[in-house]
Amino acid sequence: MTRHRWLLIGMLMGYAALGHFNRVGITVAGDEVFIPEIGIPETSMGWVYTTFLIVYTIGMLPGGWLIDRIGPGRALAIFGITMGTFSVLTGVIGWFTLEPQGLLVALLVIRGLGGVCNAPLHPGAARVVSDIIPPDRRATANGLITAGALVGIAFCFPVLGWLMDSLSWQWAFVIGGSLLLVYGVLWLALAVPRLAASVDDPKIAPGGNPEVAAGNSPRTVQARPQLGEILLDRTLWLLTLSYAAYGYFQYLFFYWLGYYFKEILEIPPIQARWTNTWIMLTMGVGMAVGGRLTDLASHRWGVIRGRRTVVIVGMGLGAVLGLAGVGASSIVANLPSLGLDDHVFLVTSICLALSMASVGMCEGVFWTTSTDIGRGAGGTSGAFMNTGGNIGGLIAPVLTPFVALEFGWTVAIGLACVVSAAGGLIWLWIVPPTVDDGQAPELP
Repeated sequence: MTRHRWLLIGMLMGYAALGHFNRVGITVAGDEVFIPEIGIPETSMGWVYTTFLIVYTIGMLPGGWLIDRIGPGRALAIFGITMGTFSVLTGVIGWFTLEPQGLLVALLVIRGLGGVCNAPLHPGAARVVSDIIPPDRRATANGLITAGALVGIAFCFPVLGWLMDSLSWQWAFVIGGSLLLVYGVLWLALAVPRLAASVDDPKIAPGGNPEVAAGNSPRTVQARPQLGEILLDRTLWLLTLSYAAYGYFQYLFFYWLGYYFKEILEIPPIQARWTNTWIMLTMGVGMAVGGRLTDLASHRWGVIRGRRTVVIVGMGLGAVLGLAGVGASSIVANLPSLGLDDHVFLVTSICLALSMASVGMCEGVFWTTSTDIGRGAGGTSGAFMNTGGNIGGLIAPVLTPFVALEFGWTVAIGLACVVSAAGGLIWLWIVPPTVDDGQAPELP
């Protein structure tokens, strides 16, 4: 591995962080401005969030096709420039109207278009990894990139909140969107040429594609499978089903953890906000560590056993720790000798943080395996898998409150834990393809 390649991975981490900062910022503004001050109803604001996810999911496969058609470098540049523009427009529209109905319509349109623009982010990043990183480091690289996304999510709440308090919500969106837009331009100018230089390195795996990575004509070194061949791949379907379970668990906490802390556990808002932040950061650490553990385990036990072990243990342990988190009050009450009666929320938050970190360990495995399956069409195969993850993610925010209303929040979160464990067990039937770059292994 060269410093040159890790610089590109670092740039992708920053891209993921800025992308998710602008993606989830709407929820911060919704909770603090759009609903309480401007008067947009909660249900209507919920449609703003849902519209983004629906359009994002619908646009995922076309986004994967675009990645394989024009190359991940250019596709990622399009993402940054367009999503940054729509984030800026979110703030600009607030200078023209603050009337609830008019602002709601504008937000629905802008967020819907933003959902389409976001589609190339993760499949494109994973395709870059498969193009420039040797096989024995790909899970590490994918884990680092997805960890960057969690950093962006974690700091969105305090940073965007501070910008809204110090300036205005309009300026907060303009600043956040401008950063992403400028980053997209810099990526196009600086990163795309570096991608070409990286894949020209003879040490890269033969599946690398310099033309596609650079954004030129997709004349693949490795034959690109047809779409029908990808869609009929049994391993990809099983992988997608497992990732849907992963998405269900993850999105439940993304959308309902703050509410659970503030409304169910009655934690003060500021404490709940910062607890949410460090839990997301802990998940990001789990993603980074999990990627490295995956490469080490694959080197020691082989790709199939190594990746399978990481996912089954990670998603299973995440389920157990999640159940411990929501049952912390009962655990503390039944074990008075521990002396934790006054620290129930601390126990809850630690267990949930470790739960998210454990599940997060699996992220790099999923993205690495999906692009391995796609080979020369890794953007499409990655997008297909992510479509499943988003479908699971769409179900969780909607189903969770209904389950909670009928059976309570312990059962609602417990259901997500069961789904996570089941998703991990699917890996007993998943056989990841092995990739041989013809080089001596770099690990350990």
